[in-house]
Amino acid sequence: MPQLRITDAAAHLGVSDDTLRRWIDRGQLTATTDAAGRKVVDAYEVALAAREHARALALPDGVASSARNRFVGLVTDIVTDTVMAQVELQCGPFRVVSLMSSEAVRDLGLELGSVAVASIKSTNVVVETVR
Repeated sequence: MPQLRITDAAAHLGVSDDTLRRWIDRGQLTATTDAAGRKVVDAYEVALAAREHARALALPDGVASSARNRFVGLVTDIVTDTVMAQVELQCGPFRVVSLMSSEAVRDLGLELGSVAVASIKSTNVVVETVR
């Protein structure tokens, strides 16, 4: 599983590094040490915690696109068959599900806990309001 440094995990959860360290101390998340001696957490575990604790993230530096509706998140589920796949992302407080080819999942190297950007471009957008 991919690992996230404390700073990156905290950003995905919308909390400070210190808050994340307190969660680790309380046993809410499990931390290990990577080969460089840095404290890291399992990205999939962070993705699951993001469902309850996160806010929307800014796009990664260097990413450019004409799409306006983009959400940075972590992969929380992948269901594949021979041809197609369903990929679920937790993008801050939002759950985004994408249908794509199984080949695309392999080409992107997607796995549970992977950081990904959901770009949503549609000619049909429903806007609702409270009466």
